[in-house]
Amino acid sequence: MNFSDFALDKTLTDAVKSLGYSSPTPIQQQAIPAILAKKDIMAGAQTGTGKTAAFALPILQILSENVPEHRPVRALVLTPTRELAQQVYKSFVGYAENTSLNIAVAYGGVSINPQVDALNKGADVLVATPGRLLDHLIKGSLALTELECIVFDEADRMLDLGFKDEIDRILNRLPITRQTLLFSATFDDAIYTLSKHLLTDPLRIEIGERNQAAAKVEQIVYTVDLDRKRELTSFLIGSKNWQQVLIFTRTKQGADELAKEMCKDGIKTQSIHGDKSQGARERALAEFKAGKTRALVATDVAARGIDIHDLNVVINFELPYVAEDYIHRIGRTGRAGKEGLAISLMAPSEEWLLKAVEEVLDGRLLQQWFPGYEPDLTKTEAVMKKLSKGKEKQRARKKAFGDKSSDKKAHKKRNFQRR
Repeated sequence: MNFSDFALDKTLTDAVKSLGYSSPTPIQQQAIPAILAKKDIMAGAQTGTGKTAAFALPILQILSENVPEHRPVRALVLTPTRELAQQVYKSFVGYAENTSLNIAVAYGGVSINPQVDALNKGADVLVATPGRLLDHLIKGSLALTELECIVFDEADRMLDLGFKDEIDRILNRLPITRQTLLFSATFDDAIYTLSKHLLTDPLRIEIGERNQAAAKVEQIVYTVDLDRKRELTSFLIGSKNWQQVLIFTRTKQGADELAKEMCKDGIKTQSIHGDKSQGARERALAEFKAGKTRALVATDVAARGIDIHDLNVVINFELPYVAEDYIHRIGRTGRAGKEGLAISLMAPSEEWLLKAVEEVLDGRLLQQWFPGYEPDLTKTEAVMKKLSKGKEKQRARKKAFGDKSSDKKAHKKRNFQRR
């Protein structure tokens, strides 16, 4: 099957061909005809499966068939992070290169004025984060009264980041009659509730099993002591001669500390997270893509939108607290059908995090020890005993005195109110 089989304009198929894409991926094969038919869709597909082109190409096709002179925003793509907004924007610009359509992007962390100027010139497609979009709507630099299509990209992550209120406020400003497209790598009750609120008689598209990791990504879990994780990480990168590795931590402080220590190991490493300025984040990502930085340590939020086609290795320095984030993390490698490797480092006391991930995946992950970095079982037993004693004390206290925590909170609240 070829992209020309979708009856897309030659300018779009030529653009796709120039970008190196020969045949459509499964998500593109199902989504493009449905979107061209003006249907609402609810699509589940992992990152790296070509989902951006799956909605971008048909949207551009529809918009190019009738271009009004005043150029209102007729298609809106909402993304959870700035990095993903930049990535989707660049994809749209690439596909629309030989068309007369204007593409704009809006996200926080940078001056709003250049974005206002771009919108004033007319934008057929706007890619935006929810918060900055509301800024423009309140400021009056944007109206969505003529919107024809809205895309929720990585909708699950939008809900995880607490954008539900912003989404509701945005929906109140949209035309009732519109096409709505919802894309998500994972599905849960919150996503289904949102879909019922957003979509009208949607076509459901699921590529692979629900909440499934990319098929060609090899997944390995190394059990290692907590205080030797950094040592093993640097050893793996050095001994395997990996030149481009994305590493995940749970916290911003943890990302900074790990990057600092790995630099001492002789591996040029930078960190990227929400506390960094937009300029610093862009520089770190650009240097990583260019190969100037060997390892990039990121938090889950900052890693959204990192799209590197030849990224072969992802390391979970810490398993995520939200198990579904594991799928998003390892989706940074093995993109567009390529092979990838996802390594997770797990201290014995963190096994409960692995079990949560395996429940989401509905399968067991390969778990082993790395030679020379086997965990100290005596140390592990001491930690587990300490945890067990703590739980025993809590149970004994509750049995003897009852659970007084709620009474204490109520008492403190009453005292505060009296003051």
